[in-house]
Amino acid sequence: MRRQRIAEILHSGQPGQSVTVLGWVRTRRDSKHGFSFVEVNDGSCLKNLQAIIDAQTPGYAERIRAVTTGASVRLEGELKESPGKGQRIELHVRAFDVLGPADPETYPLQKKRHSFEFLREIAHLRPRTNTFGAMTRVRNAVSFAIHEFFQERGFYYVHTPIITTSDCEGAGALFQVTTLDLEKLARTVTELDYRHDFFGKPAYLTVSGQLQAEIFACAVGACYTFGPTFRAENSNTTRHLAEFWMVEPEMPFYELNDNMDLAEEFIKYVIRRVQQRCADDLEFFNQRIDNTLSDTLANITENRFVRLSYTEAVEILQRSGRSFEFPVQWGNDLQSEHERFLTEEHFKAPVILYDYPRTIKPFYMRLNDDGKTVRAMDVLVPRVGEVIGGSQREERLDVLQQRMVECGLNVESYQWYLALRRYGTVPHSGFGLGLERFIQLITGMQNIRDCIPFPRTPKHADF
Repeated sequence: MRRQRIAEILHSGQPGQSVTVLGWVRTRRDSKHGFSFVEVNDGSCLKNLQAIIDAQTPGYAERIRAVTTGASVRLEGELKESPGKGQRIELHVRAFDVLGPADPETYPLQKKRHSFEFLREIAHLRPRTNTFGAMTRVRNAVSFAIHEFFQERGFYYVHTPIITTSDCEGAGALFQVTTLDLEKLARTVTELDYRHDFFGKPAYLTVSGQLQAEIFACAVGACYTFGPTFRAENSNTTRHLAEFWMVEPEMPFYELNDNMDLAEEFIKYVIRRVQQRCADDLEFFNQRIDNTLSDTLANITENRFVRLSYTEAVEILQRSGRSFEFPVQWGNDLQSEHERFLTEEHFKAPVILYDYPRTIKPFYMRLNDDGKTVRAMDVLVPRVGEVIGGSQREERLDVLQQRMVECGLNVESYQWYLALRRYGTVPHSGFGLGLERFIQLITGMQNIRDCIPFPRTPKHADF
């Protein structure tokens, strides 16, 4: 008999149908009338399937004690209409096996609410909870929709390197990759000789695939990269991770307005797809995590994003009369409190800011004619703040070289990147979206560590 997922059974299963279910026990309740109610979940949906195991079922006396919370079971039986409230059908079991028992004395997930801090300590088991089962399905739906969006528009999916010798952002927050015995060398030498290292030069985990994606954008057309990135920032906040996933499209012949249009379309598309495919999970997050979530997502998908320059945003913040923790001054980067004021209080809508000061943005962003600002854009959304950062790239060789020197980069290390400007340079643009921050927005979760299966943060690299 074919195994059926519980999501399929609850959606389209019919009374009289014979099914086989494989899953994990959420609860068992024994009746004094000689049967047991067992709630089973296989991770395919939020709801459990109720199974009724009669005391006359073969093996009942020997096996029912092992049907405890956390145990894995195989159930075979017939679907019947359920007289209980909130459930259309239930499974009447005629044969069952306990595939893997779970010690009820030590199994840490009992029928009570656990704190997210505790669940991070048992990340190997937290996907079995309602919250993280829903998180897994939403993250999967988001990832699938991202690929759909770009594939439908003719973008090529490009795999950029995880190990690199280039610092895309120029901030220096890089994880070094080496095969040298640093502990041994520390006792014998004062300076490392990278000629003996695996790559023969300093190498790092990538902070972005953007520079390499530009190579393909300037050869085969619009493309995107979607993979893990790493930043060694010592930021122990609810919005930062050391390892996270980035989506980075690059488009030739796109200028800044084209880039902003695509970013807005992209965010709306993905949210709508998740709303279609994970309606129950999003309703769970709306009820249990953030009761404003549905309204927040509707605000994003149903309204055109406000667009204004960084300079205009600074003027609005300065005139607001609000006392911010971080002072608002032209030339300073905007903080989360400023971004949330603009989106949640002033405009009450998503905002795209553009034309930032050159001094707070990376070298590759196109310099405006005023010489003070660059063609950068950030997409800000309510409750999260910045969810996308992007720009029109600098396509002029002389200006790009000048900006590299200004940012203190070793120009020789970027000759391959400069070559794109020597041979057939074109205007082009792109942006980056941090997957986990986007999932924070879609689920209403407060801490980004709960939006990735295994969070990597300062002093934490478990599992």
